Amino acid sequence: MSLATDARGRMYVLDQVNGRVARRGADGSLEATVPIALSGAQDLAVAADGSLVVLDRLGDKKVSIYDESGTLRGDLSLSGAGADSGLLTGVFVDGTDVYVEREHGMLSRIGDTSGAAGKPTEVPGRPSRDGAAWLHAGIVDGAAGRAYVSAVDRATGAHRFTRELRLRAELRSIVLLDSDRAGTIYFGAELHEEPGRDWIAITCLEPRRGQPVGAVVLPVNTLPEETFRDLVVLDGGGVVQALRSESGVSYQVYECH
Repeated sequence: MSLATDARGRMYVLDQVNGRVARRGADGSLEATVPIALSGAQDLAVAADGSLVVLDRLGDKKVSIYDESGTLRGDLSLSGAGADSGLLTGVFVDGTDVYVEREHGMLSRIGDTSGAAGKPTEVPGRPSRDGAAWLHAGIVDGAAGRAYVSAVDRATGAHRFTRELRLRAELRSIVLLDSDRAGTIYFGAELHEEPGRDWIAITCLEPRRGQPVGAVVLPVNTLPEETFRDLVVLDGGGVVQALRSESGVSYQVYECH
């Protein structure tokens, strides 16, 4: 259903069917599996200390926190997130703070990685990994391939930039908004030109003014299996894609050029 990476380059794959998170080393080898006691886990994030934060928005309607060894630390209810939990579009960790995202917009802090709940507080976007900004993106005109990425400075709350991106085909959905440890922003969109001609376009933006500094094209997953997240950015830069085929799932790394 989803995947995440940590600062050591390890990858975590959320296997909803088998109720587990599989952790793989930077070389791809299976290191450990963590049983997940959630009926419909869909998304996960990894904290700096190795904690696993797992979202079930439809079944148990909570976020479960596991330590690096797989021991359950606690659960955070979604009842105070400010919306129907079915409208949540992701779970995120910033330091020890745990956030859930509403309809690809505002994020609500619901607790921390110790499993302690807190009074919900809102922030205007996803936390950048350099700790400097809140990030948000949206579609301006899908048919014309127009989208935007904006950033708010965390220290001052001031608007940093809004950058319009004009892509060269119909924009069907935004599939990635993330950043690496240096602050470079990665924006991904699924594009459509004609029947059988679909692809994912990744644009990399520098963090101060949103100036494009690179791009890369990825294939589109076409199999019918449902997933929640197919793309994630590595701390050191580059995008990992879960690419599904009849023979299984492979994980490919792409760089912006």
